[in-house]
Amino acid sequence: MTDNTYKITELVGTSTESVSTAISNGVTKAKESVRNLDWFEVTEIRGHIDEGDVAHYQVTMKIGFRLE
Repeated sequence: MTDNTYKITELVGTSTESVSTAISNGVTKAKESVRNLDWFEVTEIRGHIDEGDVAHYQVTMKIGFRLE
């Protein structure tokens, strides 16, 4: 096992479908501009309610990536 150094960035993934989809959307978008993604940690889940129903999910997460 090699010694790695990581950087952490924070982002918010969103979805009208589910918390899981919000996480996937956030990771998918992050991989467009960040290399070596290794892990994520959900730090907050919140959403929007419209007329008594859940209309939108927002998931704040930390994404860890290895520095080159």
